[in-house]
Amino acid sequence: MIRVIIFLAAVGMLALGVAWVADRPGEVSVVWLGYRVETSLMVATAALIAVIIAAILLWSFIRAIVRSPDQVSLFFRHRREVKGYLAVTRGLIAVGAGDARLALRAAEEAARLSPNDPLALLLTAQSAQLAGDRAAAEQAFKAMAARDDTKLFGLRGLYIEAQRRNDAQAARLIAAEAVKAEPSAGWAAQAVLDDRSAAGDWSGALASLDAMKGSLDKGVYRRQRAVLLTAKALAVADTDRDVAKESALEAVKLAPDLVPAVALAGRRLAEAGQQRKAAKIIEAAWLANPHPDLADAYADLKLGDSARERRARVKKLADKMPNHIESALALSRAALDAGEFAPARAALSPYTGAPGRRVAALMADIEQAEHGDEGRAREWLARAARAAPDAAWTADGVVSEHWMPVSPVSGRLDAFSWRAPVAQVGVVGAAIEPELPLAPKPTPIAVAPPRRKSTPKAAARADKKSKAQADAVIPLVHAPDDPGPDASDVETDPLQEPAPPRRDGWLRSLFR
Repeated sequence: MIRVIIFLAAVGMLALGVAWVADRPGEVSVVWLGYRVETSLMVATAALIAVIIAAILLWSFIRAIVRSPDQVSLFFRHRREVKGYLAVTRGLIAVGAGDARLALRAAEEAARLSPNDPLALLLTAQSAQLAGDRAAAEQAFKAMAARDDTKLFGLRGLYIEAQRRNDAQAARLIAAEAVKAEPSAGWAAQAVLDDRSAAGDWSGALASLDAMKGSLDKGVYRRQRAVLLTAKALAVADTDRDVAKESALEAVKLAPDLVPAVALAGRRLAEAGQQRKAAKIIEAAWLANPHPDLADAYADLKLGDSARERRARVKKLADKMPNHIESALALSRAALDAGEFAPARAALSPYTGAPGRRVAALMADIEQAEHGDEGRAREWLARAARAAPDAAWTADGVVSEHWMPVSPVSGRLDAFSWRAPVAQVGVVGAAIEPELPLAPKPTPIAVAPPRRKSTPKAAARADKKSKAQADAVIPLVHAPDDPGPDASDVETDPLQEPAPPRRDGWLRSLFR
């Protein structure tokens, strides 16, 4: 509406101007080279306008003739770019469809038509990966890394190729270069973080994590920082107690349920005479995640206490989670250390029907300490060997006695969790009752040998065998992320026709 009003106003002003000139006639006289030209003002004005229009048209025609070579070159260049774009489109579709021959042909056409196009370089790398030509793919990624606009893309491709050939040193250097070029690159910062964590450089890992803070979820950042601080505190726990205490306390603030951080912080606070603060953080962690390390740290809050005082302190902690097996185990162990066998048995009685390994082992200790009954103790140890595995620090199928910040299999940070291992050896049998004979009943998996006269050497061999059976765990090993095995690494049955190899491009591997 506003434009219409402006247009009408302009037309009206022009009409008024023409009318004003028409109402005031005049004459124009021009004398040039002996000629005299006289005419009215309106005719002179119209002639001037016509001359100006003719001059503009003539200038446009001359300029079009002068610029025609450039225009023709621009036309053919644009036509070439369109063909190159169409070739790149066909090639990327062929890569997605797994057609290596069409992808290579399209890549060659795109490289010929648009040699400096980043998408043409990407298509060259993708088609080479699809065809299994890793050398050509690396050359394409190197060409991309040499350009400012595609440097990070090229470094990403080179990093993945280095991982494929298991060149950890090259992958580490490429990731470091990518972080220097673009500190906010998540994959590069994560690679540097994993590398420093695997090397035990906790200060460097913390610096890498801080560089990634903006790209991480707040909860993830807090958890990973707490894990790194805990690892740093454990590394200097015996050499620099002050640094260990500060790091552990900061980790507890970030993750109050992180067991190793809480246990270490509680011990350091207890050593400094801050038993109340230590008890507070241990109790909070115990309510979230009951763990034997927390019970041990809580029992040691006051150095020099007697076994009975320690048992009373552990009972206070166990009463906060009365129906949890960790509470029963902690209370039974404390009562056994204090020489109170009846409370020790009573604490484990709800779990002796189908005992786990720690329950059976602790019952063996009770039998040995209370009655000196080696036969009954060995019976419980045999039950422990066949019992289901208890919760332990587990990551990627690996069971560890102690918490570790990084998985030894995948290198993943904060991989260990307190849970029952997935794989186990043995079966769960019936509980040992007082009225049953000492010889265990045969089970479908293992048949107990006939009882022989017990000798010290035989008892030692039995204990050793029971311990070996209890420690036998089949780890489930998960290989780290890999874009896929080579065709030469796959074993095939010579009697069967080999299936065509699956060829995934690097672009697919990014979203796998």
